[in-house]
Amino acid sequence: MAEQATKAIPIVMIYVADPVASGLVDSLARPGGNVTGLSANVTEIVSKNLEILKEVAPRVSRVALLMNTTNPGHNLAAEQLEPAAKAMGVRLQRIDVPTPAAVDGALAAALRQHAEAFIVFPLLNIGSPEIRRVAEFAVKNRLPTTTFHTPYLEAGLLIGYGANIPDQYRRAGGYVDKILKGAKPADLPVEQPTNYDLVINQRTARALHLEIPVPLLQRANEIIK
Repeated sequence: MAEQATKAIPIVMIYVADPVASGLVDSLARPGGNVTGLSANVTEIVSKNLEILKEVAPRVSRVALLMNTTNPGHNLAAEQLEPAAKAMGVRLQRIDVPTPAAVDGALAAALRQHAEAFIVFPLLNIGSPEIRRVAEFAVKNRLPTTTFHTPYLEAGLLIGYGANIPDQYRRAGGYVDKILKGAKPADLPVEQPTNYDLVINQRTARALHLEIPVPLLQRANEIIK
């Protein structure tokens, strides 16, 4: 990780689940070191994903979280999701997916635990082929899927709500400009997302024989047909 390699060179991060929990910054308002940039606001977005999942599949009561359990941001998001899940009558099951080789075992474990749906966290070490395997497995076993990493929708997941990634890159450029003009990362507050995407894969919905509620379709930024 770049932050571990240097404490002197400025680092601008983007799309980090929880920079504070990950130990990258002291706080969002005052990062305190050589790292600043943009958070993905995952701890709040994951709750929204569960709400959307329940809109699409209201009878779902067991949801597997496909996540990297060594990622502090993922664990914090899972912990903070628990109260919302309980209020919705949902039991969460954490399934570790640390490497591409772990995908098939993780899916088998989810099935053994009688998961009825997946929330797929951003798995940085997992590529598109593996996400397609997750999507195909989910369709085969009639499991709706949601994610806050919306690029995964192209691989076949059902629905996603998360930070607009191109916007994060654009805003990161503003940080670079300020730092090149003399600003210190320690003094530049970490920003939360301001633009979010709701993406729906209608092909996957048809394969799952699911009817996406019209209000949800009307709110979508993109519908994959």
